[in-house]
Parts: sequence; structure tokens; C-alpha cells
Amino acid sequence: MRELEVGVILKPQGIRGELKIKPFTDSAETFFAFERVFLDGTPYRVLSARAADGCVFLCLRGVPDRNAAELLHGKRVTVPRDEAPELPAGSYYIADLLGSEIVTREGERIGTLKDITKAATDIYTAGMDGRDVLFPAAKGVVVEVDLERRRLVVDKTRFYEVAVL
Repeated sequence: MRELEVGVILKPQGIRGELKIKPFTDSAETFFAFERVFLDGTPYRVLSARAADGCVFLCLRGVPDRNAAELLHGKRVTVPRDEAPELPAGSYYIADLLGSEIVTREGERIGTLKDITKAATDIYTAGMDGRDVLFPAAKGVVVEVDLERRRLVVDKTRFYEVAVL
């Protein structure tokens, strides 16, 4: 089963087993669509979800109190890829982009996408010749995303203007 990592458990919230989660999604409200999540491969049914201050608060079946919630601190929250909600055109799940080849419009290979750091403008980490190179996904840098071929096409000039080499 292919999974998407959608967050990490920060801490218990209150005494009734609610979990505070840092979401890896564009919007914390994305969690409202999940009927179940997985923690270390174990499925948990979502009983309730709410969002506040950029975090998600989940109550899960099988996590009845603070003691049970404390045991889950630091766990990664995943969902099956086929259960994730569809995204609007031009939006992508990070897991679908990682590992993509980065090429210029001319077809020159630059590297491989290794990581994405969420920010006002997402920061991409490219593996280039054995080193990590950071660049923002700013307007005009990434000009095409081809999920089928697992390729990101960048404007070479803009890439080298903004990349931290």
C-alpha cells in the first residue's frame, strides 16, 4: 500500500486522548476528509478532527486518554494514497513529487528532488552531484510538473539565480 505522510504527532492535548498534530498538508482542514489514519502501519479510525492555529487536533478510536496519547508522541501520521482527497489543478502531494528528476527546458539533467520544506514559498532540496542544493519553488523556477514521467522542469536561468549552491 502506497502511503502519504500527512503529519507528525506533537503531543497529547488535554486528558481525553486528543492528539495535536503538525500537518504536512497545505491546509489543516485536509484532515477533515480522512476516515482513518495510520501510525506505524496500524490503522486508527478518526472520531473527530478540528483545526486551530495551523495545527490539527484528532481523536482516534483506541486512544482513550492522555496516557495512551503520550505513547504516540513523535509518530508519523500517514494515509493510503488512494484515500487521500483529490487536489485542485496545479497542487500536488509532496510524496508524489519526491524522487522526481529535475531537468531544464532543454532537457539537461540537474538532479533529483530529495525533500520539500513547507514555507510561504516551498523550499525544494535537489540532490546534485553528491550534494544538496536548495531552491525556492518561486514563480518562474518550476515551469512544469509531469507526475507520470516523475519530472520537474525548471527554467535554467531562474534556477541558478535562486539556488543556494
